[in-house]
Amino acid sequence: MVWFWLLSFLTATRPGTGGTLGVVCMAVVFAVTNQKGGVGKTTVCASVCGAIANMGKSVLAIDLDPQGNLGFSLGADCGAKKYTAYDVLKGEVEIYNAIQHTKWCDVVPSNILLSGCELELNSMGREYILKDQIKDIASDYEYIFIDTPPSLSILTINAYTAADQLIIPMMAEILSIQGITQLKETIFAVKKYYNKDLQVRGIVLNRYNARYRLTHDVEDLAQLIAEKMDTDVLETKITQSIQIAEAPAHAEPIVNYAPLSRAAEEFISLTYEIIREDKPKKSLFKRGRGRPRKYPNVG
Repeated sequence: MVWFWLLSFLTATRPGTGGTLGVVCMAVVFAVTNQKGGVGKTTVCASVCGAIANMGKSVLAIDLDPQGNLGFSLGADCGAKKYTAYDVLKGEVEIYNAIQHTKWCDVVPSNILLSGCELELNSMGREYILKDQIKDIASDYEYIFIDTPPSLSILTINAYTAADQLIIPMMAEILSIQGITQLKETIFAVKKYYNKDLQVRGIVLNRYNARYRLTHDVEDLAQLIAEKMDTDVLETKITQSIQIAEAPAHAEPIVNYAPLSRAAEEFISLTYEIIREDKPKKSLFKRGRGRPRKYPNVG
């Protein structure tokens, strides 16, 4: 009787998440990273988190970039009176005290104070601070996404140590290739010393323009680097869009700001690819776009 009760407890559905209790429902932790700036890390992180939340899944976005753009993009309050990732890493509060429940998803925001962590965090085991904090709330979420700064610092190492998988956004240009080459060495070092189970989920080509020859040349080079990192260039590409640039100003993910846009469709496809789920087939009629041009047997 006791064993039956215990089995029921461990396999029960957790309300509101679709997951299960116990170790079965520990969150999958992704870090969105690239040591080169301006490649769209925050955009990818915010957009994927928004898409996952729209699927009805529980997701937490953690901002480890001192610029605080992820929290801003998702509608979090990054003011001085709110707890942030800085307070968590300094050990002044537990991570659940820094979580804000925004309209789109849960967020741990950051601010410029986070830039001081490189000098302020000097105790033994400082690389594991975020990982230890995440353990306390991992059963509350299905997915956790960490946005990292465009540099190799203790913040980046904390993100890699806490993560199960890395997502690497890049633009189709030569300097992005150089950034990934540098990143490869960092990943190997972290796997050796801090997180042997760390994997690279894939490389995301951002601001993709198939009309440029350079785009295809860089894509081929990225695939060669991906093979050395035991990963792939993800099939879904993100093209440049004015809606993507506008969405943060409205503190909305692109999938909510412009749900019928090509950009939203691309990020939804990318999200399903990242979490390894099959994307549902589209309905024949598209809301807000009228009847499809080709629709057989209808007068």
